Amino acid sequence: MAQLPSYSQPPPYTWPTVPTRTLLPVFPPPEPLTKPPLPSPPRKPAFDAPYTLSTHLFPAAYLRTTELVPVPPPPPDSATRAERQAIARKTMQELKDLRGSTVPRGTKQVLWNCANRYVRNGLDGANANGLTLFFAHANGFPKEIWEPVLSHLLASPAGAAIDEVWTWESVQHGDACLINADKLGGVFDWSDNARDILNFLLHYLPSKVSSSTLPTHLVRLPAQETEYRKTNPFKHRTFVAVGHSYGGCTSTLAALTHPALFSSIFLIDPVIVKPPFPDVAIPASQRVDQLVLGALTRRDTWSSTDEALALFVKSPFFGAWDPAVLRVYIECGTFTTRDPVTNAQVVKLKMPGIQEAVVFSETHTEYEVFHQLPGLDERIELRWIVPGREGAGEFGPPGSTRERVWVRPKNASNVRIPGAGHLIPQEAPQLLAQDIAQFIERKYGPMRPGARANL
Repeated sequence: MAQLPSYSQPPPYTWPTVPTRTLLPVFPPPEPLTKPPLPSPPRKPAFDAPYTLSTHLFPAAYLRTTELVPVPPPPPDSATRAERQAIARKTMQELKDLRGSTVPRGTKQVLWNCANRYVRNGLDGANANGLTLFFAHANGFPKEIWEPVLSHLLASPAGAAIDEVWTWESVQHGDACLINADKLGGVFDWSDNARDILNFLLHYLPSKVSSSTLPTHLVRLPAQETEYRKTNPFKHRTFVAVGHSYGGCTSTLAALTHPALFSSIFLIDPVIVKPPFPDVAIPASQRVDQLVLGALTRRDTWSSTDEALALFVKSPFFGAWDPAVLRVYIECGTFTTRDPVTNAQVVKLKMPGIQEAVVFSETHTEYEVFHQLPGLDERIELRWIVPGREGAGEFGPPGSTRERVWVRPKNASNVRIPGAGHLIPQEAPQLLAQDIAQFIERKYGPMRPGARANL
């Protein structure tokens, strides 16, 4: 693979001070719990490699940063296009008004996270000395969105170093959204996704990697193991996080909170944003408004997956995606249900647009993480993977990406993916996988004597 371009270190720069909050304590709800079933049937991964796929559920962190407030109602089915646009703008303002204080509330609520596990076949614990990779999605995408990247990564020589992969699903995304649908409110704080990730790492991620089958509902770890992990690395794992956009921001916040657990982090154009000075605060707000309105007005129902695919291919937004990513998005990001009016069978997005808008409307954690990132443990290597397409948008004025990738300069590197915008995993999964693979080969090597690539 040819050398890809990168950003050189910029001159020193400053930003306004941002108050940073202390996260609420991280622990699961008290047991016993009513355990929900998986909402989607088992499936095989969209790639051929010697790994077994299984899907698992576990409780999210019990305390929630925000209060549970009602979700604004959707427009009526009879609304015209103009009426829908007007309602969307009203809803956008309501979401802003609902946010109120950012002070953590500590609301007690039982929610569930969902994750896919891809484990190498033939591991018995004793021969599991490879990497554990953890992938966290951007806002609006299901956990399976990473499978086209995994298809290239696990087939590369670097695949020999990977024992297990977990792909994460936030509480209002994908299958997790189907489970939590009646418990999701109109306000969400990104710090809760970081806390949910930590809840998984501290309380539920098994101590050792083995090809043995895990229960659908992961078992809570002994308290002694949880306490150990709060200040120490995993005993039998080398843990590498890969986060895109929202997932990159919240994975980093998790690492800032419990750095000992992390060996390295891939930051794929994360929403980690330099706090704006007052003269650029309004353009930053306008960027968020566009995302919220886009989510609120996006179509979410089709007569079939075939119709959805045919329409998506014609869309400039979806048409830029790799075809394999688009197929898995439609397969795993939708579910079959009945139209409440006609009773006809339809296909809907698992994550409704209103919840995507709720996530987009949170705009303070991205600044807090940027402000804290210079203090991240320098032992944790950072690899920034950012857009390389000419004219690609930035989080801030021109030059912002160059500043972001050097905010913690030690033990950090960056690469620009040619032709890709913000949606790098969707638009350039092969190039992304190649860069991850090269990093793994350089930093970790094969890790397993005599291991071969998964061809």
